[in-house]
Amino acid sequence: MELSPEQIVEALRALEAQIPSVVPLTSAQRRAVSEQSRVSNEIVHASISLIGASDMISEAVGMPAADVRQMVAEANRWTAVEGELRAALNGVVGANLIRRQRIALITRQAYNLARHLARVPGHDILLPYVEEVKRLRKLASRQKRAPESPAPTTVAEDDTP
Repeated sequence: MELSPEQIVEALRALEAQIPSVVPLTSAQRRAVSEQSRVSNEIVHASISLIGASDMISEAVGMPAADVRQMVAEANRWTAVEGELRAALNGVVGANLIRRQRIALITRQAYNLARHLARVPGHDILLPYVEEVKRLRKLASRQKRAPESPAPTTVAEDDTP
């Protein structure tokens, strides 16, 4: 049984509500956190050993080495979830692109066929539809070509004599 898009959205929202620590970040926040989190696995494991070697360091960072190891293991497990979600999203995006491509092909075929048929006597009913599609295509074409005009700038006049 295939799920409808609405059922999938509902299921994803229900699943997201059950995921601990879901924190939406802005792109700037994500970039900043990502930069701060760049550290090699070797450094992480050496630092865990360092924490385990000294109670003073463990107390200073507020966590025993075992808890830090657990955090690393949990992050690795969530990385697997992240990969699966990314793969699922890529699959959905690809399938929707193919749907849109097929829709575009069908609409072009319908327009071209109607344009030719409208010239044949007895198919006059198609003329207003062909004209409407033609108008919309021209409008869309103009909108794509119209460059964004920069805001007008005023040049301050020099007040020196």
